[in-house]
Amino acid sequence: MSGTAAQADLGDTASKARLRLWLKLLKTSGSIESELRRRLRDRHNTTLPRFDVMSALSRNPEGLKMSQLSHFLRVSNGNVTGIVDRLTEDGLALRVAVPGDRRAQVARLTPAGEAEFDRLATEHEAWIGEMMAGLGADDITEMSALLDQIQPVAAPQDDKG
Repeated sequence: MSGTAAQADLGDTASKARLRLWLKLLKTSGSIESELRRRLRDRHNTTLPRFDVMSALSRNPEGLKMSQLSHFLRVSNGNVTGIVDRLTEDGLALRVAVPGDRRAQVARLTPAGEAEFDRLATEHEAWIGEMMAGLGADDITEMSALLDQIQPVAAPQDDKG
């Protein structure tokens, strides 16, 4: 086999290995996400998107506009608005007018929402710990460092969205 052919074969082998790794990452991530969705639904009668919205609001106690929240979570404004509406109806969130901007509102967790999120987040963290119990501290450090080496090529952003 010529040097060029051998290099191409090695490149193809590495390419296939990267593809298999990507598929394994997707499968693992999807499996964990499915289990989290199931547990949130079965044990707390809630959804992962609702948990994610509460998490974002918890990290931003000053509140977030719907557009900021949807950008932060990478979902549509409509999805976020519906979840915030339901959280508001349940007394877990509220909308506050932005001073100086009559049209803008920010969503915030209420004290009841903060307490509910803290309860859910504690259990969520325990579930993740349970699912990743087979990994030691060194494994986690090494895997995190390896994942940090993955550099996705960002597509040019369309300023219209």
